[in-house]
Amino acid sequence: MQDITTKNFGLLIAYILPGFLLLWGGSHHSLTLQGWLGQTSDELPTVGGFLYVTLGSIAAGMMASTLRWLVIDTLHHWTGLRQPPWDFSQLADRVSAFDTLIEIHYRFYQHYANMIVALVGCLLLRWTAIGFRVGEAVAVLLLTSLYGVASRDTLRKYYARVAGVLGTSLMAEARVDSDEDDREST
Repeated sequence: MQDITTKNFGLLIAYILPGFLLLWGGSHHSLTLQGWLGQTSDELPTVGGFLYVTLGSIAAGMMASTLRWLVIDTLHHWTGLRQPPWDFSQLADRVSAFDTLIEIHYRFYQHYANMIVALVGCLLLRWTAIGFRVGEAVAVLLLTSLYGVASRDTLRKYYARVAGVLGTSLMAEARVDSDEDDREST
């Protein structure tokens, strides 16, 4: 068995944990998922169930990540948190530093933002099966608020630190300067 490393820990928190939460929410509607998770009294968790849960968690985590890209990334960008114009011509000499920043910042951003999607999805799946619960709604509201603040902070740090490693593209800077000149002339 391979030890937990920075790389596989990042993938675990970015995709598998949010995906597992969505599977658990979906188990309120599916006897198959309940069996995989060992929630039914007549079935104990099996090796096959573990494999299915792992693969299902990855798939659900990727779906959460896609929704995160569509909703949360867009929201962050609309509210002023934009990716700087990085100079990727510098990447070849700085791949190790870039990879490190992905693992120590971007994977945590993915976790926080994907968990927002997973929490809301899980709650909706659960509520459609068992009904609305005020306590759950309050808990999810608090957790999604916390994850929202954390996601914005880690994404901001990631953007700033990658800009420090890669610098900014001269073409992008020229485009920004041109846009500023256009605004000044109007």
